[in-house]
Amino acid sequence: MNTLKSQMPSTEQILTGRDTVMALAPKHFVNGHAVTQPFPDNSQQAQFGLGCFWGAEKCFWSLPGVYFTSVGYSAGSTPNPSYEEVCSGRTGHNEVVLVVFDPLKISYSDLLQVFWESHNPTQGMQQGNDAGTQYRSGIYTYSEQQHKTAEESLKRFEDCLKSENFNAITTEIISAQEFYYAEDYHQQYLAKNPNGYCGLGGTGVSYQ
Repeated sequence: MNTLKSQMPSTEQILTGRDTVMALAPKHFVNGHAVTQPFPDNSQQAQFGLGCFWGAEKCFWSLPGVYFTSVGYSAGSTPNPSYEEVCSGRTGHNEVVLVVFDPLKISYSDLLQVFWESHNPTQGMQQGNDAGTQYRSGIYTYSEQQHKTAEESLKRFEDCLKSENFNAITTEIISAQEFYYAEDYHQQYLAKNPNGYCGLGGTGVSYQ
């Protein structure tokens, strides 16, 4: 694995970025909802990193109670990074999916179950054959309650994994930082390209 891409970049290595926000199509390709705020008043947000964001987004966009999904970059330092910059390992960002949901129809715990069962959270700075800091497992929380629920879910799933002889979970759980939308061609990629690449794969262990 490329050493630079397998370690978080130092301050000196961070790319400058830009002030320009990524241009997007006005509506979600799958459900037709508006792609930017304001979101519905009763909605909440969640943010997850679980490998290549093409497959990650597909895990969530059709769930009952999910209003909106988008892929982007978060938990790094470079403002408005490009995909190429993120892949260089010099922005610190993770490829993430933003999920806007109605908590009266689907709970945050339900989203966490999908998160845990859809990837292997024990692999550090990679997911399957996709290697680099942008593929790390991460939960980025929007409230103290989300943070507590996420930490409890990690302990619960780690017990499930250990019973099946998996290594310890490497998932980071931190407060959500600024979410930068990825380029429009990445949004709902696997709906636009049904035969497109998806390197996402779970462990086969159920979140019980």
